[in-house]
Amino acid sequence: MPVQKVNDSSDLDAKVPSHLQRTSITSLTMTSEPSHRCVKATVVHKGPVISCAQKDGIEMLRAEIKEEDPLQRTAEHTSINVIFFGTLAKDFSQSARQGDVVLLADFTIKKSPSFLRDKLHPCQLEMDGKDACVYVCPSAAPSHGPSSSEAKYTYVPLNDLKPKTVVNVYGVVTFFKQPFPSKGSDFCSTLKITDQSDVKVGCNIFSKKLEDHPVIFRVGDIIRLHRFKADMFRDSMSLLNTFGWSTVTFDGTIDSPVVPRTSSKSFHFGESDIRTVQELRQWAANQSWISKDLTVSLSLVKPGMYFDLTCQLLAKAVMDSRCILLKVWDGTKCQHPLLKVAVASDALEGESTVAKDRMNLTANVLVYDNHLEVARDLKPGTFLQLYNLHALLQRAPDQQPDQPDHLSFHLHGGTSYGRGLRSLPVESPALQSLKSVLEKHVDLDEYDEVNDGTLLEIWYTPPEAVEADTGPSYTVLTCEHNTRRLTLARVKHSTPPLSCHVQARVKKYMPQQLYQCLKLFCSNCKTMEDVPDDSAVAKIFRESAKDNQACDEQWAATSTASSREPGRTISMHISRDMVGESTHMQLIFVEGTTLDEICVLSRDYKNLVPVRSVNGRMTLMDLTAPFLFSGDKRCYGCKQCSVNTFQNPVFTGVETWDEQAVAKALGVQLMQYRLLIQFELEDQTDTLEAVLWENAERFFHVSAVDASGSQDLQDKIQTIMDTIQPPDSSLEERPLLDLCLSVYTVKDNNRNKVCYQITNTEIKEE
Repeated sequence: MPVQKVNDSSDLDAKVPSHLQRTSITSLTMTSEPSHRCVKATVVHKGPVISCAQKDGIEMLRAEIKEEDPLQRTAEHTSINVIFFGTLAKDFSQSARQGDVVLLADFTIKKSPSFLRDKLHPCQLEMDGKDACVYVCPSAAPSHGPSSSEAKYTYVPLNDLKPKTVVNVYGVVTFFKQPFPSKGSDFCSTLKITDQSDVKVGCNIFSKKLEDHPVIFRVGDIIRLHRFKADMFRDSMSLLNTFGWSTVTFDGTIDSPVVPRTSSKSFHFGESDIRTVQELRQWAANQSWISKDLTVSLSLVKPGMYFDLTCQLLAKAVMDSRCILLKVWDGTKCQHPLLKVAVASDALEGESTVAKDRMNLTANVLVYDNHLEVARDLKPGTFLQLYNLHALLQRAPDQQPDQPDHLSFHLHGGTSYGRGLRSLPVESPALQSLKSVLEKHVDLDEYDEVNDGTLLEIWYTPPEAVEADTGPSYTVLTCEHNTRRLTLARVKHSTPPLSCHVQARVKKYMPQQLYQCLKLFCSNCKTMEDVPDDSAVAKIFRESAKDNQACDEQWAATSTASSREPGRTISMHISRDMVGESTHMQLIFVEGTTLDEICVLSRDYKNLVPVRSVNGRMTLMDLTAPFLFSGDKRCYGCKQCSVNTFQNPVFTGVETWDEQAVAKALGVQLMQYRLLIQFELEDQTDTLEAVLWENAERFFHVSAVDASGSQDLQDKIQTIMDTIQPPDSSLEERPLLDLCLSVYTVKDNNRNKVCYQITNTEIKEE
């Protein structure tokens, strides 16, 4: 019999014929001589028996085995695919299971066609000859991970939690969010757990290191929390990590191996933990909420759905600064035609997906905002879990009215409803069914070779492109996009997101008064405001100076001076820690001054902070006015995001007082100066409105913050605009502009609005 069983792993070597020499998986190469050699490893995954079309319908089975030799733990490629054919496939399917130790002899070594996708060994073993044989040793009790002794921990049921106590608990995850940046320097994980008491408890975990956060894949996973503080929050019991905290998570599927997931190198895990995990699995399996798993295959997705998707990343491309395209599949065919997103072939990282695209197997997922950081680090071939993915119907370019809309997938910004994405380890039990489905499409890899015809079919920019330049351009492109130039009409009928090149003239621009193009932008809450005019700021200073009583702060040294107005005194305060330092290093708080007076003072002092007195305590003025004057530069703070407090000021440990350091010390969210201009562009086919925003400083070769205090730089911008659109000129007399456009969508009153922005473009400098 080609598959033989032995009772004990230690007997495997003894019962193998003496002419076979054991070799390690890591040492296998395409040039290795396989005859009279054998490998010993553990079965990690076993697929189904299927029919192989390449071998006239002969039965085949694919398995993954992993070498468990302690000396190989840090080596690469300790796992390898094994393909069984014919009788061996059927016998192995009946005799071996996941976790069994196997010894394979008289195999053939071939190149693995799935190496780039599964990241296993670059070779695969094929068991097909009459001399090929397999020895199987059934698995013993599951491995329990690191544990030196059966330590004693007391676990508190969730219904027995008391406020202000530090506890250890077990629970089943009912809701979770992937780690996201908190308002401080930590990442935060949010989850809810329950146990047999049926009490649900919220939990927040704060840690600077992402790897310290719990590795949760789906609702129903089991989690163990050590040294968490229980307390009341909004009338409900909650848990928060404390000093020495730790977490361990487990897959929640019944009968799956009890394998702990943790970044800790030393943690206790014994027989009692195994029993607790198994008991929670059994209990959770009978609960109604556990059936609400939102994971859906592509074949079952319907328009408008929010769902979770387990899939594999085939390729990816950066669309623009706000969006990354992920091309994924799960081996199932969507019932709706899938939207194809145009992207330059040289911008695509990963394998070709041409054959899968044709069969409607490839889903194009557009990832936005806070999820970009994770998406950038993903490598093609990685297995993914996408949470709260949105399926939307969109019309494709050149789509006929009688044709159905195409389905697109968007991972919107934010963390609501657990929205996010994460990679899954290859050995995750959640991937076993996915791998089985993907194996049925292994033949597609042979047809995914790219040639000129397929490139044109998938990536060809539609034909309505500009044939030739009609004159010299006043701008230069700084991007590396290898795309043909489109007409404006073509751009307006394209499906976002898209990056493209156009050539057009400026029909008009807004605002006509260019000083109004200078804006204040808060990077935290995304608020954008006009820069207040001097009359409004001067009024705030005048009202603050009226009947002002100088404040007296213990941390400040104060000097006074008489103003030109009778009865009004100007006070200047400085931290006692700064007395004796040069004016360049000092931070001076000015009280009772007018706008004109503080502007005069700012010529001699670098950092002036206007303040007022409230009940004898110092506080900042209304943030409509600048919170800092630094030479000709005025710095503004965001009203929504600033703390604006002098309760515990700290002015030590700062080497240089720039606007960032001042804002941090005062609890102010610094607003950034930005340039914003809206153009109406026109070519021979259409008109289009596009904004110049993120790229404005590069476009004009001018810094917005420098322009805020320099008339010369403001004049430079005006000169450029007069050249782009000369006064009293006709459209034909205006210069052509080569522009890179970014096409994207934003939410406007719960509707998607298509927007256009000029990027990667600069004015030619003489």
